[in-house]
Amino acid sequence: MVRAFPVQIAPSMMCADVWQLAEQVRQLEQAGVDYLHFDVMDAHFVPNMPVGTVFLEQLRVHTEVPFDVHLMVDNNDFFVQLLAPIGVQSISVHAESAVHLDRTLGLIRSYGIKAGVALNPATPLSVLHYVTEQMDYVLIMTVNPGFAGQRMVPSAYRKIRDCRLFLEENGVEVPIQVDGNVSFDRIPHMVAAGADILVTGTSSVFHRDGTLLDNIARVRQAIAEGLRMRHHDSHQFA
Repeated sequence: MVRAFPVQIAPSMMCADVWQLAEQVRQLEQAGVDYLHFDVMDAHFVPNMPVGTVFLEQLRVHTEVPFDVHLMVDNNDFFVQLLAPIGVQSISVHAESAVHLDRTLGLIRSYGIKAGVALNPATPLSVLHYVTEQMDYVLIMTVNPGFAGQRMVPSAYRKIRDCRLFLEENGVEVPIQVDGNVSFDRIPHMVAAGADILVTGTSSVFHRDGTLLDNIARVRQAIAEGLRMRHHDSHQFA
């Protein structure tokens, strides 16, 4: 089975310029990005807390771009219930913090929201085995979670590729989202390995050397290169 998903762009709003937020959201919308990605943290699961749910609530009324939320928290169900009324379209939770992962994924889906499972770099793909029926996507962390601007972990490409193989071998048709140092140079290799949703931050969409529109154009060029590489190597994943 060959998985076929359009490669989508999800700018990380943790990397946006708060002073220029309204204008940047307008430009992202104009550029046709697929999601706005929000990292919601509790300063416990990860030692940071950049964006709260009130921020999402206030921004929701000003844009129709789908909201993709990545929870990095200890109490997932509590935050899911806060986020659902805001009108988010997808929520990923970490397998490492979810005491009852199947139950939490079911809770997310009960609100009509797509449910994702996020995996830290050292977490094995085997944790997905018995929740595949409840998940709508997998989030592969290519850095350790909590902060923007980190270096990609050495195993990242291998894990993306292994996740792609795991899904295909188990007959699971869901996209792979990647988050962490999704740079112009790394995007082709991530896409070739199997990435379908790119959480883009300071090393691509919000790169200081270009405008948002120019940077998104560069991201799309990198995606096209990655898809050519994937097609060339597709016999390895048939």
